Amino acid sequence: MKKLLIVYYSYTGGTAQMVEAAATAGQGEDGIEIDVLRAEDCQPEHMLSADGYIFATPENLAAIAGVMKAFFDRCYYPLLGKIEGRPYAAMICAGSDGENAKTQLERIATGWRLKKVIDSLIICTHAQTEEQILAPKMISEADRQRCAETGATLSAGLAMGIF
Repeated sequence: MKKLLIVYYSYTGGTAQMVEAAATAGQGEDGIEIDVLRAEDCQPEHMLSADGYIFATPENLAAIAGVMKAFFDRCYYPLLGKIEGRPYAAMICAGSDGENAKTQLERIATGWRLKKVIDSLIICTHAQTEEQILAPKMISEADRQRCAETGATLSAGLAMGIF
């Protein structure tokens, strides 16, 4: 049995909806176990026990969310040289363009020598005012489907042994 670990943080619910779509779609694959952990709960041993990863975070102030950064800070050095070559995908819930958060997350994954197997997904909510930014998010069905494809693709690739 292969294990896909989804590590995420969500403040206004948008990223959580993205993760739910990815996890639900990935669970349909035989031979795959999916663990979903909030970033604040994920420890190096969780990462070591997984065969592949999805990292999901909101973009905050043109960067990954602080809680997600704390996860990477906590796990980076204990895992260095121990998870090389494992596949990953990234999902960003952004208010504007998400590119800086994507770049930051991908650089961390590159440092771990993870293998990006799916283009990083940026879902833009277009939240630009304080009220919009702090409001609960609703991710569209079309965007949830894109997240589901990420989960299903990574799960299928792990199950078939191509990642």
